Amino acid sequence: MSSYRGPSYRGPSYRGHLGKMPSALGDPVHYWLRLDELRLPLNELIGESLRIHYAGTIHCTHCGRATAKSFAGGYCYPCFRKLAECDLCVLSPDRCHFAAGTCRDPEWAAGFCMTGHLVYLANSSAVKVGITRAEQVPTRWIDQGASQALPIARTHTRQQAGLVEAALRREVRDTTDWRAMLKGPPPPADLAAIRDRLFEDCAAELAVLTGRFGIQAIQLVTDAETVTIDYPVREYPLKAKAWNLDKTPEVTGQLLGIKGQYLILDTGVLNVRKFTAYEVEVGF
Repeated sequence: MSSYRGPSYRGPSYRGHLGKMPSALGDPVHYWLRLDELRLPLNELIGESLRIHYAGTIHCTHCGRATAKSFAGGYCYPCFRKLAECDLCVLSPDRCHFAAGTCRDPEWAAGFCMTGHLVYLANSSAVKVGITRAEQVPTRWIDQGASQALPIARTHTRQQAGLVEAALRREVRDTTDWRAMLKGPPPPADLAAIRDRLFEDCAAELAVLTGRFGIQAIQLVTDAETVTIDYPVREYPLKAKAWNLDKTPEVTGQLLGIKGQYLILDTGVLNVRKFTAYEVEVGF
């Protein structure tokens, strides 16, 4: 990591590989821009000019080798093919094959998949159902740009959480419309009332799962309180035009805010997580 002054910058500039932006729940959420091991505080820079220049190189976040293309958010193709964290079941946990003995890395899965998970409702672009590891609350909600979130079930494993999610998603979506999320906060929703309706409408499917895994493995949560999340946004864009570093290697504009994993500029929005492992120069 280097810090230096360039002729086109008013302040210091930095070089490193982008990573998912760390965050902390606050009023509003606190964000940092991650460049390798460096963490640059972002909230205090809202309103300032920002320049991100893609240097043209990507290094795999696992093995470090140079790669012309990033797979699964920062991996080279060989790592994408062999690592358990890149397997399809990470995105579709109800399709977990750990019990079949075909997991790519059972030791990794024991610490990632075979641990406590939460099923939750979140209101980002609209109300959706999702899952996350218990220790990832509230980070997961912040990463998705949720304005409200409510835990509704606890499970012993990721697969069990995925199966609960699959049972509920016939009644509620499981995706976020990022364009709608970036246009402003969604209308407030009564997540507790939606939870109760889902439990009633999907009672048969949930009963099958508790019968399969046991009532201790899948526990419905009815006493949690809704968490409200506020983001450091001075102004939302009328139209969420997305910057793409592969097509436009230099991003410039005034930083208007941060929400989810997006930098909101007056010239467009940049999904920082999408460009994990890209080597960039950042100046203010």
